[in-house]
Amino acid sequence: MTLKNLNNSARLRVAIIGGGPAGLGAAIEFAKLPFVDWNLYEQATEIREIGAGISVQPTTWRLLEHLGAAGNLKSDDFYRAPDGHSVQHRNGRTGELLVSHPQKDVPKAHLHARTHRAKLQFALLKEVEQSHVRLSSRLVRVNQEPSGKLVIKFQNGFEDEVDLLVGADGVRSVVRNFAFPDHRVGYTGKTSYRTILSTQEIAKVDGVPDAVTFWHGPNSWLYTCPLGNGQFEVTTMTSEPDLQYEKVSWGQVATVEENARHFRDFSPIVRAVVAAPKEIKKYALFAGPRLESVIAHGSIALVGDASHPLSGAFGSGAGFALEDVYVLTQSIRWAHENSLTLVDGLSLFNRVRGPHYKNLYGVLDEFGKTDAELRQSNLGFDDVVNVLVEKKWSKKFEWISAYDI
Repeated sequence: MTLKNLNNSARLRVAIIGGGPAGLGAAIEFAKLPFVDWNLYEQATEIREIGAGISVQPTTWRLLEHLGAAGNLKSDDFYRAPDGHSVQHRNGRTGELLVSHPQKDVPKAHLHARTHRAKLQFALLKEVEQSHVRLSSRLVRVNQEPSGKLVIKFQNGFEDEVDLLVGADGVRSVVRNFAFPDHRVGYTGKTSYRTILSTQEIAKVDGVPDAVTFWHGPNSWLYTCPLGNGQFEVTTMTSEPDLQYEKVSWGQVATVEENARHFRDFSPIVRAVVAAPKEIKKYALFAGPRLESVIAHGSIALVGDASHPLSGAFGSGAGFALEDVYVLTQSIRWAHENSLTLVDGLSLFNRVRGPHYKNLYGVLDEFGKTDAELRQSNLGFDDVVNVLVEKKWSKKFEWISAYDI
């Protein structure tokens, strides 16, 4: 389909799969293109975000401003550290503060913040035209016609025919499975446990800092942070390589002891924090190899976690997703304005985002080497933590959150 032939009777039909930040951002941006007809399909019965906290990095704030959604986050909807740091790192056994990252030359409005995922979700949702959102729509099949158009079929029997399919459906993406059937994601051997406490509940634990804090150990870490609105986040990352999680759902109910057993060698503060929740959920983490392309079949584009099945996404997953949709829609706009084809627009999107994710996977390769070296060493708790903080949390990687698309 050539964009130069688009007119009132031949518009670009776009389907967006997934109602997370990537999908909502794509909906906002495609709505700005007057030659596009779009719909967003979400498998859940309502647009909602599960989990706990999410980071809003400087690059994320810039894109939220562009999308018109930044103003939908009020000052009490998120947390910023009083002293201006983005994150602090502590020895989980001793509680010693090892590193505190300041934020130099960052505009006040763009300073790192932490908010509940639902707050970010609703800030974006307010900018989306609801009449184009179809809920309870689980994508089950994609077929490509000889014309190049895609017929997408949903579990409820509904079908749609589109020119462009945008996969914003997460790490275990159905769209990616169609585009790249040989690509596989799998359980990483790591599980995250997450819960939200009230500030009154966390106040019962003496010594918890008013800060964005990682408490590091050799095989596990604890993350503590206020979220605004009287909420406090407790998130852990643990190593559970022997468990089988290939088919589990995202966000299973867990016991506090399942989480706490990983932190018996940590400080009394850490042990008290992980023992504090009355309920907690676990999230088996999935990841896969880097895709050589984030486009396929001349009619598919992958954005967000679907395009870069990274585990953890460097605390910048929301920013990456919004960068993706900005580049995608600007590339389609550019192709239209220059009387080029849809394939030309998608190729530009791929040329911009592909190298960026190649660089990010390069960072993961470095992290993997560090982990392998530590597994072969005989270092104790404190020495391992010092190496991890030095190798994985240095200023060398600040470009990730400071990147300006």
